[in-house]
Amino acid sequence: MGETSGTHQEEEALGKAIDLPLLRRLFRLAIPYRKYVIGSLVVLVLESAVGLAGPLLTAAAIDLILAPKAKRDVASEIVHRSLAWLGLPTQGTAGLGAIALLFLVATVAAFLLTVLMILWTSQMGQGVMYDLRTRIFGHLQRSDIAVYDRTPVGRLMTRLTTDVDALNELFTSGFVSLLGDVAVLGGIVGLLFALNASLAAVTFGVLLPMLFVTNWFRKGARDTYRDVRTRIARVNSFLQEHLSGAAVVQLFRQEKRTLEKFAVINDEHRRANIRSIFYYAVFYPALDLLSAVGMAAIVAYGGWLVLRGRMSVGAVVAFLQYSKRFYRPLMDLSEKYNILQAAMASSERIFKLLDSAPGIAAPGHATPVPEPFRGDVVFEAVQFGYNPGEPVLKGIDFHAEPGKTIAFVGATGSGKSTILSLLLRFYDPLAGRVLVDGIDVKDFDPVEMRRRFGIVLQDTFLFSGTIAENVSFFDQAMPRERIEKACVDVGLGPLLSRIPGGLDAKLTERGGGLSVGEKQLVSFARALARDPRILILDEATSSVDPETEEKIEEAISRLLVGRTSLVVAHRLSTIVRADRILVVSHGEIREAGTHSELLERNGIYARLYALQLKDREAAA
Repeated sequence: MGETSGTHQEEEALGKAIDLPLLRRLFRLAIPYRKYVIGSLVVLVLESAVGLAGPLLTAAAIDLILAPKAKRDVASEIVHRSLAWLGLPTQGTAGLGAIALLFLVATVAAFLLTVLMILWTSQMGQGVMYDLRTRIFGHLQRSDIAVYDRTPVGRLMTRLTTDVDALNELFTSGFVSLLGDVAVLGGIVGLLFALNASLAAVTFGVLLPMLFVTNWFRKGARDTYRDVRTRIARVNSFLQEHLSGAAVVQLFRQEKRTLEKFAVINDEHRRANIRSIFYYAVFYPALDLLSAVGMAAIVAYGGWLVLRGRMSVGAVVAFLQYSKRFYRPLMDLSEKYNILQAAMASSERIFKLLDSAPGIAAPGHATPVPEPFRGDVVFEAVQFGYNPGEPVLKGIDFHAEPGKTIAFVGATGSGKSTILSLLLRFYDPLAGRVLVDGIDVKDFDPVEMRRRFGIVLQDTFLFSGTIAENVSFFDQAMPRERIEKACVDVGLGPLLSRIPGGLDAKLTERGGGLSVGEKQLVSFARALARDPRILILDEATSSVDPETEEKIEEAISRLLVGRTSLVVAHRLSTIVRADRILVVSHGEIREAGTHSELLERNGIYARLYALQLKDREAAA
């Protein structure tokens, strides 16, 4: 439970709204799309300027109708000079028509500029998302297996999906919209003070209470936002676990208890949402109230100025329109603040992942894999542990000569599969050496070395695609004849003749539609199709029925000839013909020899074999 809570806290933690080092790294991601960035900023400035023209035109039109001969106010003067510069009429009905035309042009221009800005910012955001997701996936492809052992796959999926989406929102709406709000606010402040400084001061009198309410909302919404996200993460986690295990729940008749537990978790999410709604329920009406107070102050004081001839009616109307546009961005700032916080937290997690260098990598001057590759495997005093102070292997020594079969037996957790992981260099030993053809595996490029291995694991994993694609592992260059031969050699012939499409039969995710044994046979054919020099079988027959196991053993007896084979087996009947059997116990090799030699020794292996023989006899 503690680990789960820690995961939720890491996933839902909000970062600083402004983190300059992270922002610099983020904006470097946009460098390949700088033409869209520059274009969006230019369009943003133009759109903000065009958007500010509307109230000025309205003020000029009102003054032209109500007081055509009065002294022009600042707003009317700006519009009058603009009309004159454009060669348009400035008086009477013609002047009014010219103002209406300018208003229409400004509206259409604002529309076109907004469309262009959205297109360009979306191009930039989608491009950054594509690059970042490709970069993260490529990094995960090169990461150590240890990363997947200690990190839940769901958390890695979050890096590729939710966190990248948060950055896309920052690039496409949050940051650009924030700059647009700042530009609009700056323009409005300048215009209001140009129109009438004293009325502008009255207009901004409600600004301080607005900032206070906004800060209150920001803090409260931030905490409840985190709480809601944590609760929904727990809901999703519970649903994923119990829907995947629905058959087990029904088998043990735990539907009622499971429903009651879900109701508690779901209710916690409901309560968290209600707490968050309170802040929204107060915040927006409070800002509407304050903005209404501000506009009432404009009407009262502005009207007083109009009556004394110190301001025109049109200018007061412009004040009302500008103040309404001024208050709206203030209302949106808290939402943009949350976008910035979420983006900073997401970017921190993404860059932390990308900055983690793989511990297992090719050396600067990798030793070429020798040709011909003999498949000679030696472990010299190898020690290893996944956690400090918890040794798994305590000095493993053995020699697998080319073409020989070495079998590993022992209790679960004794270190058998760890030995294979060190050979494949998924991990490096803490002490000792692992040699292949007399060369330390650390000196090879691990990718090139692993090409010489064929592997069949207990947990079979098949991908969406045809049987042929799964056997070749989507290698277009692999001859069809080799794929078909590998399938026949492992006993897949009856399946291929029965299933529609044969080798071209489509498999769903994880091989849906095939039995456990059939999926294992496909996995076995995948390993053999590459004609490996070293074959690794890790509990490869533990999930198949006796008939299928017999087919695999027949194929193994033919196909292991001439290959170095390392076999981890729970069923001892599958390794009686091994050239050498190593009994692993508590990270050490306690016994070694052939099947008959170990039986004569009457030690650990003999007891294990007697127990399995007794179980088989009892089952018979």
